[in-house]
Amino acid sequence: MNQTTTPASSAPAPSRRGKLLRGLAVVVVLVLIALAIWYFLVGRWHEDTDDAYVQGNLVQITPMVAGTVVRIDADDGMRVERGQPLVKLDPADTEVALQQAEANLARTVRQVRGLYRSVEGAQAELSAQQVTLQRARADVARRASLVATGAISAEELAHARDQLAAAEAAVSGSRETLARNRALIDENGVADQPDVQAAAAQVRQAFLNNARSAIVAPVAGYVARRSVQVGQRVQPGTALMAVVPLNQVWVDANFKETQLKHMRLGQPVELESDVYGSAVTYHGTVQSLGIGTGSAFSLLPAQNASGNWIKIVQRVPVRIAIDAKQLEQHPLRIGLSMKADVNLHDQNGAVLPTKPASGTLLDTDVYAQQLQQADAAVKQIIHANLPDAAKAN
Repeated sequence: MNQTTTPASSAPAPSRRGKLLRGLAVVVVLVLIALAIWYFLVGRWHEDTDDAYVQGNLVQITPMVAGTVVRIDADDGMRVERGQPLVKLDPADTEVALQQAEANLARTVRQVRGLYRSVEGAQAELSAQQVTLQRARADVARRASLVATGAISAEELAHARDQLAAAEAAVSGSRETLARNRALIDENGVADQPDVQAAAAQVRQAFLNNARSAIVAPVAGYVARRSVQVGQRVQPGTALMAVVPLNQVWVDANFKETQLKHMRLGQPVELESDVYGSAVTYHGTVQSLGIGTGSAFSLLPAQNASGNWIKIVQRVPVRIAIDAKQLEQHPLRIGLSMKADVNLHDQNGAVLPTKPASGTLLDTDVYAQQLQQADAAVKQIIHANLPDAAKAN
């Protein structure tokens, strides 16, 4: 009796398994359908990567003159403004050189003033010689008429003619001297004379060298990578520290080459950082697509001609500009990891720029101010060594 009832009691088991399999199949189909719908409506219009990092301008602070560090005014993490002192070098040598150049300029100005005096003296000498020449001509004419009447001898007339020739030679020599002295000054002002300009250039160079003993920040930003120490002897070009303007950062996202087919300039991008997480979503745009892969510009590019070549999907850096207002509210640091999601709906943009770059990306005027101060110092020295009449003019 037990043998006849056992098959009947086990019959429903296959039916339950079939229902479970059918239910699982339905779920899988629904998931696949949902994924397909998501891909056609959303997924195919987006490319994302987490191989993205914040980049920015790392402005290196280097001395322009050699010297010994006597003071450091900024350290890592400090905020500095454009033109703010960062490092001070010992100015003793540059101050001495500046004093020598200033003294040389003053001496040169006075020497050039002497050339002007020489022109005035040569002009006066020429005028005197011309008067003598006129007197000699009149004397010869008078004596020539007296010789005809026998009042004087022919010898006296010859002597008068010799004096006339000497006067003519003296006038000719005075004219040459005047022309030579005028050629030295060339009818220009004292400040425009070549010797004065050469001495003024030496003052400018010495002034700049002395001013550059105070190393200032060329841009506003935050100090990073300070390596300089007090007492250190530095040479031009030695890296002392860096200044990073955090309001001018961007993201370099490394996309696979298979993700670039529909990527265009100007497409919107959403970014998230590991610092703020999903609480902060940055908005940006594709600024440029890399001109080569990362490996192509590496120090040792891959040699693909070897026999054991294996194809590897390459990555291309895509530069993404970030909204400046968001950077002000939620600042980023150079090197932070980011997640980038590019919206591919708008494909009207270009793959590469078609117009040449215009405008200035980053500039500074702190060094131009030093040159203006040098010019002012030169003018002051020249003015102080001019005669009172020239100063009044």
